[in-house]
Amino acid sequence: MTEFLAEAIGTMILIILGAGVVAGVELKKSKAAGAGWVVVTIGWGLGVTMGVYAAGNVSEAHLNPAVTLGFAVIGEFPWAKVPAYISGQLIGAIIGAIIVYFQYLPHWRETEDKGAKLGVFATGPAVRSYPANLVSEIIGTFVLVVGLLFIGANEFTEGLNPAVVGLLIVAIGMSLGGPTGYAINPARDLGPRIAHAILPIIGKGGSDWSYAPIPVIGPIIGGVYGALFYNALFQGSMGVGFWVMSIVIAVIMGTALTNELKKGNHSVVSKSAS
Repeated sequence: MTEFLAEAIGTMILIILGAGVVAGVELKKSKAAGAGWVVVTIGWGLGVTMGVYAAGNVSEAHLNPAVTLGFAVIGEFPWAKVPAYISGQLIGAIIGAIIVYFQYLPHWRETEDKGAKLGVFATGPAVRSYPANLVSEIIGTFVLVVGLLFIGANEFTEGLNPAVVGLLIVAIGMSLGGPTGYAINPARDLGPRIAHAILPIIGKGGSDWSYAPIPVIGPIIGGVYGALFYNALFQGSMGVGFWVMSIVIAVIMGTALTNELKKGNHSVVSKSAS
């Protein structure tokens, strides 16, 4: 099996189990309907675990362009392999989403909520505020990549690493996933969003392409910075890239803060006037 195929299969399994649990919780007349966020985060964690088990012996199971790019930036992964890995991840995510569509085929017509249908495939913000949403995805993916590097620096019983990675996904989802649904993976969001756009889903709405750049750009920034941060503080390699990315993230966070303060002040003024 090639590394491209391993990444495609691993990511496909991740999406089948991850998007599948969201479908079970969100779609009407599913026996899992209303099970809640805790079930969703556990489902995603187990999905990642099984995806890593499937691909790990062949490709080391990145299953995430943010991870691939982060590792490449710090020299832990060859740049020549990046295109094959990312294309495999994206294709696997699309196929996985299509399989989930067929698994829940009768439930699409039973579900009127267009947002719930889109939510099976792609993430969306609980409060739409693009700078703040971007920061949330950066932080979540930063924690993911730093966490993966922490896990890799420790010795576990053979075969246990994928389970620990799955627990990391659950922890990120429970602690940091509330604001945006924690894509923390460009392929995980973009691939299924493409599937939502092309599939004949009964009564579906738009695919929310205006939001789509956030769960792509945010994870890439967070993943790259997570790798640079780990390299700088734990490996003593504090290069120019680390400082450049630190400034970029500081500007993004400052913009998000300024934006929210302006909205808060406007809200206070509006309430006072009324």
